[in-house]
Amino acid sequence: MKKSVEEYIRSIPDFPEPGIIFRDITSVLQDADGLQAAIDAMQALIDPDEVDVIAGTESRGFLFGAPIAYNLHKPFVLIRKKGKLPCATISKKYDLEYGTAEIEIHRDAVAPGQRVVIIDDLLATGGTLAACNALIEELGGVVAKNVFLIELAGLNGREKLKGYDVESVVRYEGK
Repeated sequence: MKKSVEEYIRSIPDFPEPGIIFRDITSVLQDADGLQAAIDAMQALIDPDEVDVIAGTESRGFLFGAPIAYNLHKPFVLIRKKGKLPCATISKKYDLEYGTAEIEIHRDAVAPGQRVVIIDDLLATGGTLAACNALIEELGGVVAKNVFLIELAGLNGREKLKGYDVESVVRYEGK
């Protein structure tokens, strides 16, 4: 009998600080069946006829997004940390728990009107994906969906992504 994706996710109590349960995806990645189950489950949330481009966030969104793009025969677009892309870019700053971060995308990565699914491993507070959605829309693209392997519902990330189609494979009620 096949294991569920959730069974491959390792939960580590009190990391990085007491009271936090860290949901570790390295245990998914290092098991061939776990990796295949995760990619298949995320891909099942996407209608290939309703997407033109798959985008992934640095860096774990690349791990899941690229194979999904390959399987669906769609282009794959990188959304990276500021300063990592070599051609003309646009960028967006967003708030972190302790400070800010900035991500960027190539100006020619998405054409106006293209429907984009953005892939990431984890939905926590939603700040990263809110910034990603804004970048896609600034380029004239349409955010078709945000897809996550894991959602930490207790951090209310869906609130920051209100108005977008958001789906996750595994949902944990806590933080």
